[in-house]
Amino acid sequence: PPAMLRDEDTEADFQRFLRRVDDVTNLLQGLKSPDSAVQEKAIAETEKRLREQGASGEEEESRTTVNRTLINTSVRAFPSGTKAGLSSDGFLAALEKDAQERAQRRRRNEQLANALKEQGNEAFRAGDFALAIQRYSEGLEKLRDKQELYTNRAQAYLKLHEYEKAISDCEWALKCNKNCLKACFLMGKAHLALQHFPESRQCYEKMLQIDPQKENLFRECVDEARLQEQRLRDEQRAEREAQAGSAAASSIQELLQRISSPDQHILYYAGAIRLLAEVVNSCTGQTFFRTNNGFSMLRNQAVRGAFCAESKSPAEVELCVSLLLLWQAACAGNEENQRLLLAQPEVSAQLPELLSSGTAQIQRETLALISLYSEHESGRRLLVRQDLSRWLQILMAFVKSTDARADSAMNILSDLIGEERFQRQCQATFSTGVLPLFTQLLVCARQVQQAALARGVALLGSLCADVGLRAQLARSRECWQACLELLDGCPGASSPGYQQCVFAVLGLMMNLLLESNGTVQDFAVPISGRCLALLSHQDGRIVTRAIGVLSRVLPASPAAVEEVLKAGVVKKMLKFLKAGGQLTCSYAIKTLSICTKSSRRAQEELLKGDKGLRVLLRLLESEDELTVGNAAFCLSQCLLLPRAASALLGSSVVQLLLRQAGGDARRTSVQQNSAIALGRLCVAEPRHMQQLRKLNGLAILNSSMKYLHSS
Repeated sequence: PPAMLRDEDTEADFQRFLRRVDDVTNLLQGLKSPDSAVQEKAIAETEKRLREQGASGEEEESRTTVNRTLINTSVRAFPSGTKAGLSSDGFLAALEKDAQERAQRRRRNEQLANALKEQGNEAFRAGDFALAIQRYSEGLEKLRDKQELYTNRAQAYLKLHEYEKAISDCEWALKCNKNCLKACFLMGKAHLALQHFPESRQCYEKMLQIDPQKENLFRECVDEARLQEQRLRDEQRAEREAQAGSAAASSIQELLQRISSPDQHILYYAGAIRLLAEVVNSCTGQTFFRTNNGFSMLRNQAVRGAFCAESKSPAEVELCVSLLLLWQAACAGNEENQRLLLAQPEVSAQLPELLSSGTAQIQRETLALISLYSEHESGRRLLVRQDLSRWLQILMAFVKSTDARADSAMNILSDLIGEERFQRQCQATFSTGVLPLFTQLLVCARQVQQAALARGVALLGSLCADVGLRAQLARSRECWQACLELLDGCPGASSPGYQQCVFAVLGLMMNLLLESNGTVQDFAVPISGRCLALLSHQDGRIVTRAIGVLSRVLPASPAAVEEVLKAGVVKKMLKFLKAGGQLTCSYAIKTLSICTKSSRRAQEELLKGDKGLRVLLRLLESEDELTVGNAAFCLSQCLLLPRAASALLGSSVVQLLLRQAGGDARRTSVQQNSAIALGRLCVAEPRHMQQLRKLNGLAILNSSMKYLHSS
């Protein structure tokens, strides 16, 4: 098919078109100018150009990317007398007619080019890349500046490994559109295939300059280029060592030949694989293994059969463990080998089966192999391309193990949990597989490895950042019941491992309480009761989280508020507000604000327990806006009681509220609650107005009245 010429004459021709477009544009602007001198000069220049074109007989077609309108050379057919006397309006009309004709011709060519592009796309999707190239080339004959045709043809050239032609088309696409992201991407791929590593990176860097939002794609492309460059260096070094008579190279070749020989006993293969694992213990050894097709040993039917067997004999277990040890040696710190291993269909399919095999030795070595991937970003990217939908359930089940497998499994989960693709895959089996297992583990928490269970619960809490998974978990009555049963078994003297579980479960409950549903309402009273019981725990972290759960569960149930009030929650919260840290105080004042909002009893107990409301006044000076807003709310609720405002005479309450009501806090609730409290204070006790006048705060008070009326 016809292709674009790529030489100096073509480039010069392209640049001449661009310059002529600029000249013609300037002439048209001159002809339309209100300045008669400018208009006459433009007419003279136009006539000069028409005479020159008539003399030369040249005829041009538009090929540029900006404005394809050129002066129609058919004007030279005008009679000379008419042309000489043609007015500026006549010239302008002729030029506009010519522009319309060219625009119409361009529209027709664009329709043809689009039709050919679609035909090319269909051929590309069908895998007929040669036909796709032909259709794209025919489209370019109709419209030489259509960027999509260049990039589509470049993509087809890449499929046929014609990398130089792909680069040429990408260059032309960038002439049509200097910000063509696809052209930069494809050109980078073509340079990479030609092992032009600096040029490839330059293309990817330009891609990022065009669209900074493509940082993830940029990183993947740059990593791929780095990996290929590293692979090339490793293979060149290994080749030099092989030519120098490397003993490792000959040993690896000999052992691989043994493993490929048919009809041997399984233990024969297992022994050879063990020996091979000892030789493949360096970067050069790993490269020899790869370049001698070491990853193809599963083509041996006996080896593949033993590796994939559902129920393995002792000899098959030995061979499977030997393979896992070999792959650990071959893949440790070697990204290219890691990629090649997971590219083997049998390996990616068997990993979850090996994890759930029930054979401790196989599980241990499988976990060790997977850890080589999960510990590094590049390895995690390879892992999440696999089907990991069952992995959360399988790895969580290792909590039942009493050895290092539990920690290894939790380490892998911890590495994977932040990967968005892994989170999406977890949704597939969450309700049917993960949730029943999780509730079972919580119920029998004393019979499993508690430190690992605590990590598993924390990781599940991290998954709750996904709204869909959180909603599923929050609706599960079995989940809430299991959480309560675990909290029931937490006496003050329980083991450190069990306390870790309690701490993790409370964190999970806080996450789940971001949801509001009927299940949460049903469990609000027992949840509140368990949390109150934990307020006397010796571990301050558990106490803080118990208060946090209270602050989130009480809004779901008026009955729960009544129960905690009967249990003396106001007095308990005041104790923590006087002695607790910032986070504890934040949860405690939130709990009090919920109680005082709906209960006069809570207001009275707070007024009685906090003499002069000194605790609330101190909290109004906090740097935490959430704490300030809730403290102002509690104060405004207490000011509904008789004598509360009088008890604050002589205090700094007016100054504190005025500062917050007129401040610039990011949370509007701070200004609103402070304004309401200030308004109620002055209404209940007019003597506070004197202090307000001294502080020139009447304007703020007036503006706060809208909040007071709405409250």
